[in-house]
Amino acid sequence: MNHQHEQELLNSWQERQEYAEQMQPLLGKLHRDKSVEVTLYGRPLLGANTIDIIKAHRTVRLHTGNKLRLRESWPLLEALSEMNLKPAQVDLGKLAYHYHYGDKAQGRDITTYLQQELADIIGDDTENKPQDVVLYGFGRIGRLLARLLIERHGKNNKLRLKAIVVRGGREGDLEKRASLLRRDSVHGPFNGSITVDHERKAIKANGAYIQVIYANSPDEVDYTQYGIDDAIVVDNTGMWRDEEGLGLHLKSKGAKKVLLTAPGKGDIKNIVHGVNHGDISADDAILSAASCTTNAITPVLKALDEHYGITNGHVETVHSFTNDQNLIDNYHKADRRGRAAPLNMVITETGAAKAVAKAYPKLSGKLTGNAIRVPTPNVSLAILNLNLAKSTDKDGINEFLRNTALFSELQNQIDFTASTELVSTDLVGSRYASVVDSQATIVSEDRATLYVWYDNEFGYSCQVMRIVQDMAGQQIPTLPVWGLES
Repeated sequence: MNHQHEQELLNSWQERQEYAEQMQPLLGKLHRDKSVEVTLYGRPLLGANTIDIIKAHRTVRLHTGNKLRLRESWPLLEALSEMNLKPAQVDLGKLAYHYHYGDKAQGRDITTYLQQELADIIGDDTENKPQDVVLYGFGRIGRLLARLLIERHGKNNKLRLKAIVVRGGREGDLEKRASLLRRDSVHGPFNGSITVDHERKAIKANGAYIQVIYANSPDEVDYTQYGIDDAIVVDNTGMWRDEEGLGLHLKSKGAKKVLLTAPGKGDIKNIVHGVNHGDISADDAILSAASCTTNAITPVLKALDEHYGITNGHVETVHSFTNDQNLIDNYHKADRRGRAAPLNMVITETGAAKAVAKAYPKLSGKLTGNAIRVPTPNVSLAILNLNLAKSTDKDGINEFLRNTALFSELQNQIDFTASTELVSTDLVGSRYASVVDSQATIVSEDRATLYVWYDNEFGYSCQVMRIVQDMAGQQIPTLPVWGLES
């Protein structure tokens, strides 16, 4: 490589870095001030560093066959930041690519192009009122939900984390709760500042004031004394899973609705966002967000069933260990779960396959399922062995799922990877319900085996947040709605 080529390469890299650095404050401003989350062909740019932004642009070629340069997307982002927008998820990559290389621009300048393509979200957000949210429980899911709520904190934020409710209250408890939010062995440090108000028993995080309430039962809290009204209470304890138990929350003053972060029993609606969130009505006071595995497999199964038809199948989930298992061999009421989780693969049961039917009834009675708990702390893998109603091949099913991930109503639930080197730790922090591993796909005529990764903590928590938004009447559109083929 000669000196001139080396210099050109360096100059190109520096140009990309400079554009990425200019993008960061605009991405943050759009999110804080307007609740607009910017993505790039589905890749979230919220909180992205310069390298993340550059890498996201590089992946565009995988979907389009052509590059999308940062200098091409920059003017559109700059124009977006000046627009008066309602809360939404906006794919900068699709907008920029079609402006420069597609037939969408049709001679329009950037501002006119964006105004017409984003017409549905231009204007003031006067419809949605701020919604108080309470986290009942502060375990793995509770703390991740807190992070997701806090990162949305801004002047146009419509979901406000007002309190967490926990048992205890002994000396040092408050500091330990704050410490667990501040540091996480799997998901890393909290992105911001956390301080403790000992006098008022509260946690202050990135400008959010979060009251810590100590209680032993859902019905013994008076939320109104903390300035909390008509709250959505997200129960992430898993202790109450039927209508009677979860109904205790509604006896507390200031609580209006309850969302369970586990499969609900009885007639409680089990919601998998992207699949049956349309079943949520304004009158629903108690809902379930189903399980992490149900959220991971149901969107993929729905897409496949609607396109190919699923005759029957088996779901095997290779699942990271959880707090329900023992660290070392000890008594456990369930079979095998008493054996040391960090040392063993443990065959156990899962209700996820049957639970699919609660969100997508067309597969009722067609699936069986089982689970293997393995010695990893997070990120799981669902193996879908399916008999299809019509024949296909590996390329066909992968192409279908790639397009589904990019251009369908399930684009926020399903991600797609063509990497030959991906392993479980690469998926920590994924905001999708599931990630299709296309390189592992096996197809023989009408039989297909698919490997679907999922961050069973963070990806699931993102699904829970989408349901909270719907329960609050705050539907967040994803734009543009057109796909590559259009």
